[in-house]
Amino acid sequence: MRKKVTVIGAGNVGATLAHRIVDKQLADVALIDILEGVPQGKGLDLLEAGPIEGYDVKIKGTNDYADTANSDVVVMTAGFPRKPGMSRDDLLKANYAVVKAAIEQAAKYSPNAILIVVTNPLDAMVQTAYRVSGFPKNRVIGMAGVLDSARYRTFLAEALNVSVQDVEGLVLGGHGDTMVPVPSYTTIAGVPVAQLLPKETLDKIIDRTRKGGAEIVNLLKTGSAFYAPSAAVVQMIDAIFNDRKKVLPCAAFLEGEYGINGLFVGVPVKLGANGIEEIVQIKLTPEEQAELEKSAAAVKELVEIIGV
Repeated sequence: MRKKVTVIGAGNVGATLAHRIVDKQLADVALIDILEGVPQGKGLDLLEAGPIEGYDVKIKGTNDYADTANSDVVVMTAGFPRKPGMSRDDLLKANYAVVKAAIEQAAKYSPNAILIVVTNPLDAMVQTAYRVSGFPKNRVIGMAGVLDSARYRTFLAEALNVSVQDVEGLVLGGHGDTMVPVPSYTTIAGVPVAQLLPKETLDKIIDRTRKGGAEIVNLLKTGSAFYAPSAAVVQMIDAIFNDRKKVLPCAAFLEGEYGINGLFVGVPVKLGANGIEEIVQIKLTPEEQAELEKSAAAVKELVEIIGV
């Protein structure tokens, strides 16, 4: 029996995610949105591509959470997008209401699902999903670090004119301006990045990574990124459904790890069939640890505003 994924939100991120899932034949998809006709139309369009692309998975667009029942993974993408000049934090209260309502319904119909949250501001929204769902912490995950690390690796590959596949790099912390790219664990085909790039160049890449989402928002003017975010979610779903035990940077609920308690913050985790199966603790430099704590403090401010 095929797995089932519910994608909440049929906008650019949600629809592109649904497209990637069916293309890879990872699961059947329920695409749900409050707008009548939009998820149904996009779902039918994707279904009709099946004979051409060769996939047999089912995809259903709907406005009814009953159609999402018994999902193995639920991905929260719905919410208001950022506009130019708007920070992720500006979205806080508006998207809190969206996430709360959606997760209440999704959790009711799929009580055994793993939740992956994409809606911004990410760290506060995944904490909202955790509190609202009542799910154990291993089954509530924030997609942030996979995307931020992909941006970091892209910029490094461009600067060094090497394959992106040769670049390994981690981005930890909150998904925003305080995120923490980690140079001490950044390598190019095993070679530490500090041996290949001057510090000034690396600092510019780190700064661009932190502003990576805003850079795309400013270019698009009427929306935010969706190709790379949806690819990041698919990598996480693939790790879960195929029990890969893959180590990826994700927003996880910390209870003392890295000196942080009671918050969702981006750290390396082992993703498998049970969701987050282990929080991988790495030794950071004093500067990196200080930046991670600063990032966690910024997350704490947000969750205190909405009381989660």
